[in-house]
Amino acid sequence: MAAPKKGRRPSGPGRPGRALALILTVMVGLAGGMFLFKATTPRLGIDLAGGTTITLEAKAQPGKEDAVNPTNLNTAVAIIDRRVNGLGVSEAEVQTQGDRNIVVTIPKGTNEKQAREQVGTTAQLYFRPVLTWAPSAPAAPTPSGSPTPSASTTPSASTTPSAGSSASPSASATTQGRAVTDALKKAPTPSATAGADASGSPNPTAPTPPADTSDQDNAELQQKFAALDCTPGAAKSGDQKAVPNPAREVPPEQPTVACGTEGDAKYILGPAEVAGTDVDDATAAIDQQRGMWIVQMDFTSAGSKKFQQITSKLSQQAPPQNQFAITLDGQVVSAPSVQTTLSGSAEISGSFDKQSATELANILSYGALPLTFEEANVLTISPTLGGEQLKAGLIAGAIGLLLVVVYLLVYYRALAVVAIASLLAMGAMTYAIMSLLGPAIGLALSLPAVCGAIVAIGITADSFIVYFERIRDEVREGRSVRPAIERAWPRARHTILVSDVVSFLAAVVLFFAAVGSVQGFAFVLGLTTLLDVVVVFLLTKPLTSLLARRKFFSSGHPWSGLDPKRLAGRPPIRGGRRSFVKSADPKEA
Repeated sequence: MAAPKKGRRPSGPGRPGRALALILTVMVGLAGGMFLFKATTPRLGIDLAGGTTITLEAKAQPGKEDAVNPTNLNTAVAIIDRRVNGLGVSEAEVQTQGDRNIVVTIPKGTNEKQAREQVGTTAQLYFRPVLTWAPSAPAAPTPSGSPTPSASTTPSASTTPSAGSSASPSASATTQGRAVTDALKKAPTPSATAGADASGSPNPTAPTPPADTSDQDNAELQQKFAALDCTPGAAKSGDQKAVPNPAREVPPEQPTVACGTEGDAKYILGPAEVAGTDVDDATAAIDQQRGMWIVQMDFTSAGSKKFQQITSKLSQQAPPQNQFAITLDGQVVSAPSVQTTLSGSAEISGSFDKQSATELANILSYGALPLTFEEANVLTISPTLGGEQLKAGLIAGAIGLLLVVVYLLVYYRALAVVAIASLLAMGAMTYAIMSLLGPAIGLALSLPAVCGAIVAIGITADSFIVYFERIRDEVREGRSVRPAIERAWPRARHTILVSDVVSFLAAVVLFFAAVGSVQGFAFVLGLTTLLDVVVVFLLTKPLTSLLARRKFFSSGHPWSGLDPKRLAGRPPIRGGRRSFVKSADPKEA
């Protein structure tokens, strides 16, 4: 008997039980993660769940009409996009419209209100010294012996002073005016802060200080401060129509009055010493030693000098004049006190939690815009239309899946059980991963993303067909079922990997080249392509090997899908020789 020829040995059956146990563990872990993080359903995008579309119109400052140009609009788009997505809002779209409008689309979600507020606050960011502050309500006439607003209360680093602080809400307009006048006299003037360094030497790079504020200007500022009503829902009519943002149109080199974002305090602020463009970066972090949330700021080289100058002066003042107010769109978002001279970096601490610290860091990082914007139009999209679109998409996906299952059953018969099990595992893992990525990275499922999941059904079906047809080719060559399954795998595996790599590369290119909801389609397509490789290697192949050990499949039962007679296969190979059997094909007879 001649020895068999040497050649490449077919790959062995391996241990399919281990692969099946591994993919089962992965599926159980994903399901457990869904319930652990309470993420049992995917987040929906604006086209499916509804949301808000805000149209912002650029407004040029007097004498700077040329500032409304494509360069500044694109810069504003980039800043607003970072600001919105810094809150974890995915599927948000920020794009220009015409020559002076920006359209911001925000999906309905947990942070929608917060994102809308930050999109609306589009003026430049400034650091102004606090001269004095008082409760938000306007002063009511009372006897002259009424107590003046307390100057000893220091606001928290993360919030403005509450109405329950030691400042008296009943202080009279006369005493408030006296406090403002004293504060203006004692306040660090621009020539003392911006025009000199920490040692008092003149700074030639500092901006030119304005002329001293006249008594008439002081009186007007006192009147505005006394009449200012920052309480939520305050009436806005006549001269008070801009009460929530009274400093919006005030030049940065002039003192102004401002409201706190919480509406529980009002401030009189000195000229701006540092602009938002001087902030290089800001991050929210946990101080491990104190166990509290803080905001860390880094300044540019020019900003470091300016910040060092103002903090060196403020650190020598008594409260509240040792505070600087961080103003955005004319509102005080934070008013921390200064304890020591700071330069290149600073830390803001107070009663922060993760959300408030992250919000302040986002404002500091992305608050400076080159233009002023106003809301020209706000459109709310109802989730009713999105629900109908989602229903139609799911119906289309179900019909496609049903057609694939029918085809597999008709063509592959019992072997289709492997394909159906793999499709179910693929769908379950895709659903679980998309549900977990919602709270993790803010992934929102849009209608194009649903289309990507439907396309993935065809990609997964292609992998099954490639493998099954390789097996059937081996059976046609005369090999029995179990050797055919193992010999077909190496060639099928190569073809499947090449096909999936091409699909994945296409998804990656589309993700980085496209914008908006098309990125959702590309993301889901890439995700399902990777899952196809996992399912084929850990479920399809091992499950097929296990079924081949059953007599129903190994004997080539007519309903197994691997019947040699139905496949017009050649006679089985025995002892290196092939026995002759008359073929049913007249060409081969």
